[in-house]
Amino acid sequence: MSPFDWRTVLMAKHAQHVALIHFPIALFIAAVALDLLGLWTKREDLATAGYINLSLAGLSLFPAILTGLAAWQWQLEGHRLEGVLLWHLLAACCSALIIWSSWWIHYRARRRLRGSKPGWRVVLELAGVLVVALTGHLGGFLSGVNTNL
Repeated sequence: MSPFDWRTVLMAKHAQHVALIHFPIALFIAAVALDLLGLWTKREDLATAGYINLSLAGLSLFPAILTGLAAWQWQLEGHRLEGVLLWHLLAACCSALIIWSSWWIHYRARRRLRGSKPGWRVVLELAGVLVVALTGHLGGFLSGVNTNL
């Protein structure tokens, strides 16, 4: 099997999820970093860039989630989840909820004229980075990346 064969890329049972999941992860971490940097330096342009990254992270979650569910159906034929796969799914649900909640907080603040964002959003965003990291770590075990530690 050639790594440059298009069937290898498109028809692998879980390859799409493994490739697509990096987008929401990177976009969310960049959004949090830009939001914190904008808060620290009081620069609205950095906060705006963070909001754009956060919006893209929220949008890119949809194909990542769909391909993850498809990989579960294809690889395990819909069998009951257990062990690391169950923990990965639970952490992924928490990650998605935190990312979408963070976006909602920013969206609501931007809709209000001179709306300020609540200070506790920073705690939510930092917790989100930790949960996203845990989700990726568990996913690494599922894909075989972390098995030789």
